[in-house]
Amino acid sequence: MNRVLPYPLLAASLLIMWMLLNAFTLGHFVLGAAISMIATHAMTSLQPSKPRLRRWQLLPRLAAIVMLDILRSNLAVATIVLQGRRRERVSGFVAIPLELRDRTALALLACIVTSTPGTAWVEYDTDTEILLIHVLDLIDEDGWIELIKNRYESLLLEIFE
Repeated sequence: MNRVLPYPLLAASLLIMWMLLNAFTLGHFVLGAAISMIATHAMTSLQPSKPRLRRWQLLPRLAAIVMLDILRSNLAVATIVLQGRRRERVSGFVAIPLELRDRTALALLACIVTSTPGTAWVEYDTDTEILLIHVLDLIDEDGWIELIKNRYESLLLEIFE
């Protein structure tokens, strides 16, 4: 199974995405399956480390938290955009010390932070283990540090480390 389909979850998700983006026909299914097989074999040449999920049952909880935060951030950013210059906004950078070491968990945190409107992952220094994010409406720097550490990092630590 590993030689034929080295990354079955990747292959399945690529095939599903292909079918969602194209017509649901037999030809597109065969083409999507072939592309997903080629992509998974190309992935083996990159030799990524396979993540170890220690508590995978927490993933739905993390996904729910992230979706809720994305919804709230969308509303907050829309409010800022629609209000115009009624209130002066201060954007800025926040340095957050992290305990995460797992590369997959860090990549997932990067996706979470960047996909949340109003925030962007800027840099992670592996020597100092400090994450730098940019916040559109920076009111409370300590609040952002607490949010990232308590809401995301703590769950990611439980899941991956």
